[in-house]
Amino acid sequence: MGLSLLVWLIVGALAGWIAGKLVHGVGFGLVGNMAVGIVGAAIAGFLLPRLGIFWGGGFLSAVFHAVIGAVILLVLVGLVRR
Repeated sequence: MGLSLLVWLIVGALAGWIAGKLVHGVGFGLVGNMAVGIVGAAIAGFLLPRLGIFWGGGFLSAVFHAVIGAVILLVLVGLVRR
């Protein structure tokens, strides 16, 4: 359990960093984007399988899913902040 939580946090942090690079002008800095990535990973982990979107398993797939969730979250936060 502890190791899977650590991997989940690493995936989320990496996804937040990538999403911050993809969505310009909305980010919260490195640490904030990592937090958004962790939340985005949770959102993507919940939402994407329910929508029938699945790209296999493994680390890269998890990062890809988390990046999608983090980008969605950053765009939504950017719309709310304006």
